Amino acid sequence: MALTRLFTSESVTEGHPDKLSDQISDAILDSILEKDPDGKVACETLVTTGVVFVAGEITTSAIIDIPSVARQVVKDIGYTDATYGFDYKTCAVIISIDEQSPDIRLGVVDKAGAGDQGMMFGYACRDTDVLMPMPIYLAQRMAIRLAQMRKEHDEMPYLRPDGKTQVTVEYVDGVPTRVHTVVVSTQHDPDATLDEIRKGVRQHVVEPVLKSCGLNNGDDYLLLVNPTGRFVEGGPKADCGLTGRKIIVDTYGGVGSHGGGAFSGKDPSKVDRSASYAARHIAKNIVAAGLADACEIQIAYAIGEKEPVSVMVGTFGQGKLADPELTRIVKDTFDLTPQGIIDRLNLRRPTYRKTAAYGHFGREDQGFAWELRDYVDKLKSQLR
Repeated sequence: MALTRLFTSESVTEGHPDKLSDQISDAILDSILEKDPDGKVACETLVTTGVVFVAGEITTSAIIDIPSVARQVVKDIGYTDATYGFDYKTCAVIISIDEQSPDIRLGVVDKAGAGDQGMMFGYACRDTDVLMPMPIYLAQRMAIRLAQMRKEHDEMPYLRPDGKTQVTVEYVDGVPTRVHTVVVSTQHDPDATLDEIRKGVRQHVVEPVLKSCGLNNGDDYLLLVNPTGRFVEGGPKADCGLTGRKIIVDTYGGVGSHGGGAFSGKDPSKVDRSASYAARHIAKNIVAAGLADACEIQIAYAIGEKEPVSVMVGTFGQGKLADPELTRIVKDTFDLTPQGIIDRLNLRRPTYRKTAAYGHFGREDQGFAWELRDYVDKLKSQLR
């Protein structure tokens, strides 16, 4: 008898307040890395009505105009009208920055160790061509499409920056077979009618994405658009945003495990970020090499120590080799010291703002080194 289950993941647009915060933090990080690749950054952002508040610990030789960086991000996203209750011209930018703790510096700089303790996870599976779970893959692409329709096309002129998507996929015996439910909530101009919003979302956002995934036939799914009936007041005016509050949106949509650490605003000496990227890189190459149909990697660190305290490979019974043997191969093949990860994935590049909306994983068109399948041949050679 076939085993049927439903799994749901969500995404948010770049104009969501939490994602706005993530993008400001990562834009500040990029600005520093452009001038000082060894800068140490832990930058948090809060946005609310008329205010951007930037705080954290930064040690760098670079001189950065943080208010200008923050305002440019707000402008690029689309908060350009004061009637939204938040815009790049009139928002206040408040800054409270300290230097990195000298106690942390002892372990990170002097010993080249991990910037903190903790455990990080990476995941890959065969649901999609980019080896991501189908629900988060679709939710992210619908969120991207919603922003594209707002910024690049004329068919939906009533769209505003804030928005969310959610996709429920039906699995049969572990294989995604059809989309069950789609939920889209989009901020809009006050004069737009619910009927035109729903028609536009179906025609220009949902249907193009679903056709690309090859799951659905016709209208065999439930679509809910702006279920409350109205979404005029949005963005930071309606919802305070914070860096690091969308950690499941940023990763695998709830599939697999999460160590709890956020990514944005952190330079790569913070293993919350760099080791999560390394774990995705390893998991993706294991699946791409045919060593497993699904793979989860856990890496754990102690602050100031170079080598991880543990490495684990789990394949959910779908591996071509036993998990302990795959774990040995990973430890023999990949340098998992913080510096080794930084060097292998070229993490001193100012590329982080691109990661801060629509997910850090599965976006092969963005040039992220952790999405490369460059270790497939090395791993295939382990098959006997």
